[in-house]
Amino acid sequence: MSENYKFNQNEKCEYFPCHKVNDVKEFNCLFCYCPLYALKDKCGGNFKYNNGIKDCSDCTITHSKNGYDHVMSKISKIIEIGSKID
Repeated sequence: MSENYKFNQNEKCEYFPCHKVNDVKEFNCLFCYCPLYALKDKCGGNFKYNNGIKDCSDCTITHSKNGYDHVMSKISKIIEIGSKID
């Protein structure tokens, strides 16, 4: 079974690749903006806080070959956050 939906690459993007990586051919642009940002320290990524702002510039989890699977493993937590009524 094909799983091409898990990988997308946009070499024409002026920021490609937006992170330093060892192998550009495996850089996944599917999640250009990380959908797990709202999970704060529970996202599972390599981030740090700079002046109280989450800095994900050193994280490539969502841009890796297994990025889709990582995001899907945590997406229920994002849905939970989004479905809370203020």
